[in-house]
Amino acid sequence: MEIWIDPACSKCSSALSLLDAEGAAYTVRRYLEEPPTADELEQVLRRLGLEPWDITRTGEPLAAELGMASWGRETDDRSRWMAALAAHPTLIQRPEPVKAIKAGRSF
Repeated sequence: MEIWIDPACSKCSSALSLLDAEGAAYTVRRYLEEPPTADELEQVLRRLGLEPWDITRTGEPLAAELGMASWGRETDDRSRWMAALAAHPTLIQRPEPVKAIKAGRSF
């Protein structure tokens, strides 16, 4: 499993501690330094059964600046969301893979 983290994020640190406590094997990706591509985001979303708006930090000032609150959430709108997440990785909720594990989803 690969987990995307921001080292400055307390939730990311907690997630790593949880994974360590469970003895899980994982690799760390500092996604702000090595942003995921739209294709990588698509693969992750498919595995998690989520849509791009489900993992977007819509409360961030950048999201407001982009007007994301008014963006559609239908199939035709996905490419716009994916492009925004790929261009602005700070908008990606973290750490998604840990949420998937807690929900019983396979990553």
